[in-house]
Amino acid sequence: MATIEGAIFSAADFRRRVLEDGEGVAEREDREARDIGDHILNPSVRLSGEGIRLKDAAVLVPVIDDGDEARVIFTQRTKTLRNHSGQISFPGGGIDAQDRSPEEAALRETEEEIGMSRRFIETVGRMPDYISGTGFRIKPVLAVVRPGFTLTPNPAEVDEVFEVPLSFLMNPANHSRGSRMFQGRERFFYEMPYGERYIWGITAGIVRSIYERFYS
Repeated sequence: MATIEGAIFSAADFRRRVLEDGEGVAEREDREARDIGDHILNPSVRLSGEGIRLKDAAVLVPVIDDGDEARVIFTQRTKTLRNHSGQISFPGGGIDAQDRSPEEAALRETEEEIGMSRRFIETVGRMPDYISGTGFRIKPVLAVVRPGFTLTPNPAEVDEVFEVPLSFLMNPANHSRGSRMFQGRERFFYEMPYGERYIWGITAGIVRSIYERFYS
């Protein structure tokens, strides 16, 4: 069983941590949303306030229930997509008018992107909104996935689907800060290289926020 300072990295323990988080997410969102997003490392480029319209999106953070060593599903986006092409992300996308909730949007997008049936997915919570430097208000939906599912990635959106151990992602030793020049300014972000996979930017920021909330 993988542990770091007493932590257990099973899906059951992940579920317990989320459900026992104390105050409900709905009661905390307004207070905490200002503290989650790309602006944490880049306070001068925070996208909030008058004149800025953020696009609403939802992503699913799928934690596979597979004994003592849970794994998290990620996608490698195709290079032809308009936003964040070629990058590693969680399944998800824009919230449509017909979506009844962010959870519904995340489940729908997951089915469309990787072909995972929602009957294998149990949503267990939601993180406060993650404000991205690219103009999105992202609602990360936390979920536990029952084994037995099959995947059929949509080739128009997803090049590959892969998994990373939850224990790796929740180990702060694997979190570092990187930077790149963007529009003439240096932008900072979290990065979590895993083998040949380079997890960074928004996705790494969401992972980091999950670590800080439930495992730090």
